[in-house]
Amino acid sequence: MINLSLPSPANLVPPPPKTLNPSRQKTPPTQTLKNPNFEHLKNRLIHQASVGHLRQAISTLDLMTQQGLTPDLFTYSLLLKSSIRTRQFHLGKLVHARLSESQLEPDSVSLNSLISLYSKNNDWVTANAIFENMGERRDVVSWSAMISCFSRNDMESKAISTFVKMLEFGEYPNQFGFAAVIRACSNAENAWIGDVIFGSVIKTGYFESDVCIGCALIEMFAKGSGDFDSAKKVFDRMPDKNSVSWTLMITRYSQMGNRKEAVELFINMVESGYMPDKFTFTSLVSACAELGLLSFGQQLHAQVVKYGLAFDVCVGCSLVDMYAKCAEDGSMVNSRKVFDLIPDHNVISWTSIITGCGQSGKHSKEAIELYCRMIEDQVLPNHFTFSSLFKACSNLSDPDTGEQIYAHVVKMGLAAVNCVGNALISMYARSGRMEDARKAFDILFEKNLVSYNTIVDGCTKNIDSNEAFGVFPQIEATGFVLDSFTFASLLSGAASIGAVAKGEQIHARLLKAGFESNQHIANTLVSMYSRCGNMEAALRVYSKMERLNVVSWTSIITGLAKHGFATRALEMFQEMLNAGIKPNEVTYIAVLSACSYVGMIDEGWKHFNSMYKEYGISPRMEHYACMVDLLGRSGFLGEAMQLINSMPFEADALVWRTLLGACRVHGNIELGKQAAEMVIEKEPNDSAGYILLSNLYASVGQWNEVAEIRKTMKKKNLGKEAGSSWIEIEDTVHKFHVGDTSHPQAEEIYKELDQLVTEIKEVGYVPDTSSVLQDVEDEQKEEFLLQHSEKIAVTFGLINTSKPKRITVFKNLRVCGDCHNAMKYISMVKEREIVLRDSNRFHHFKNGICSCNDYW
Repeated sequence: MINLSLPSPANLVPPPPKTLNPSRQKTPPTQTLKNPNFEHLKNRLIHQASVGHLRQAISTLDLMTQQGLTPDLFTYSLLLKSSIRTRQFHLGKLVHARLSESQLEPDSVSLNSLISLYSKNNDWVTANAIFENMGERRDVVSWSAMISCFSRNDMESKAISTFVKMLEFGEYPNQFGFAAVIRACSNAENAWIGDVIFGSVIKTGYFESDVCIGCALIEMFAKGSGDFDSAKKVFDRMPDKNSVSWTLMITRYSQMGNRKEAVELFINMVESGYMPDKFTFTSLVSACAELGLLSFGQQLHAQVVKYGLAFDVCVGCSLVDMYAKCAEDGSMVNSRKVFDLIPDHNVISWTSIITGCGQSGKHSKEAIELYCRMIEDQVLPNHFTFSSLFKACSNLSDPDTGEQIYAHVVKMGLAAVNCVGNALISMYARSGRMEDARKAFDILFEKNLVSYNTIVDGCTKNIDSNEAFGVFPQIEATGFVLDSFTFASLLSGAASIGAVAKGEQIHARLLKAGFESNQHIANTLVSMYSRCGNMEAALRVYSKMERLNVVSWTSIITGLAKHGFATRALEMFQEMLNAGIKPNEVTYIAVLSACSYVGMIDEGWKHFNSMYKEYGISPRMEHYACMVDLLGRSGFLGEAMQLINSMPFEADALVWRTLLGACRVHGNIELGKQAAEMVIEKEPNDSAGYILLSNLYASVGQWNEVAEIRKTMKKKNLGKEAGSSWIEIEDTVHKFHVGDTSHPQAEEIYKELDQLVTEIKEVGYVPDTSSVLQDVEDEQKEEFLLQHSEKIAVTFGLINTSKPKRITVFKNLRVCGDCHNAMKYISMVKEREIVLRDSNRFHHFKNGICSCNDYW
């Protein structure tokens, strides 16, 4: 057990400074004292050292030596202190060499300066050797310098043990010794020791008198134990605050996520008459970037100019980042202006502008171009630069360029750096190249939790959730503590394939891990349960949430809308507004989708028009697509076309596909052809436009046109996505394709399906052969309808589950009219609730009725 108790200062008077043994002191030669040039050269040397002209001072030192004038220890100490002050450590080492060559025996002052010199040059070995050789010449300054050396070089345990040895040596710590050891306690491992030392500081009276100790205590509480309340109490009790202490508090608040408090503290700082410096502004501007406070950030920018810091690299980089993150339209104009004003670009400034371009998503190509300029300017990139470049390549879906950049990474020896490897994994995953992502993951030498989270997230986003769940036990085996991102990614994976049982298992694990109150996790749970077809569970999670943000409300509104509960979704939206929560763009997509799913045209127009008027949200492409869908589904194809023509920007393929789908429902060939042409023009290598147009022709029996489209697709090597459906039974997902016979229970499934069709025909089911978009006989059309994947999946569910368990099936495409009709009859004759999620929405079939009221 470490004993750090100190006696009260009333009972312990610090001992007088130790004196050197007279026999070890050297007296300058007589000729030095009598030489009239000695004082002149010494005064010149002192002046040169004081103004920072260290090279000239050393030249003067050499001149004195050449003339036989031996400089005294005061002169050497002055030169050493000048080299430390100006951070010209290489010149300080030169002074040390001159001192070693002289006939002088170093005293404690010069030796303490040498310890400080090597300490600040991160050479703790030499500093410690000097300290150990001092013997009896060690004083409180020596001990404090050595404690500071170990603390500065991330050797906290050594710093603390040296502090204890100092006490055992009988030396009374001063404010510098206390400050140094407290800094060594600014981590979670040593924070408890810091608390003990804090008691000693209070006892000795240094806390009330020294600003350095106050700053060190703030660091210890903020960084060591995350105790901002204690850090703020220390700050408030400091009698002599200065700009450094204010800036320290602001910086720690900003870095630890308490950014609003950082802004408030800055305002108090200015009101109290303290002058901010470049570190203050850097922290404040960064806080504004994270909070999205563009207006306040611009005010800070004005203050930066006022204080003459506009050309400082650190301040400039934080401004570049702030403008990039806060620009509502994703513009990089202001960021580029700030960047261009920085006179001397270094790797940090280049990386900041490249990162800004990459994170906006709209300027990723510019990020690559800036990197080329950076290389031309012979500025070497670092691991942060490469991480940002891989993100830019991800945004561009350009892994080929990413691979060229990776060659530079390997050349610079940065391939083993975690953040670079993780960014490479993410780039491959976002580009759909999961095999390459897995290789990049496997070759990463030292994986961290981010590495595992990245590969899990990549798997889930590429609908490879089984692979993601396979990584889960690997993470646990490494000993990493799973974080909220891991759980959120796994929940998204469960949602993507509708594996509710997997989702429930993950839910249980995160409860055990203590993430129940985590808002991000709770929001993801709401989304997972609703996407897996269990809206009741989603509502239960939602109702238990202590705090609701815009994401929480949007998640539940989206879920209700997707399940066809449009009225309840709109009621929730109104409750959200009443609660004072401002909706965002995604919220309005959910609201307009709810209106579209049930054909609430007037309600849809009301919300569409209120977006900008009431909340300043300019409609995006997705909002227009929702309105086109709403109008098109309801048969108002002309109005939908008028809306497209009135858009403030050119409609993309999504909008035209939406109109084309509505034309197919209502059989409008001419407008459908126009929409299809626009889809193909926008996305010539996507089969969706061709298939929708082919289906439109097929629905009205124009088989020659269907054949022509299929020939065109064949020439272009464009394939049609095969329909598939899947169902989860006892924690296993079973997938079926059209006419699938590969399943072990295939014979039993088709036998049951034949019987099922006979049963539902007896109660009124009539096969809708118009859903078969092929030119064959009606009897064969009925056979094709029987082989649809959703019918096979539902039949499999009936065989392998018992009443009253609900059957939930997922399909990758839109459900056809015949299958939708059949599901209603199956739910009635089997007395089972069937939930079917297609590519667009959920259908709840119960007692012969669907939740969509046959409007989809």
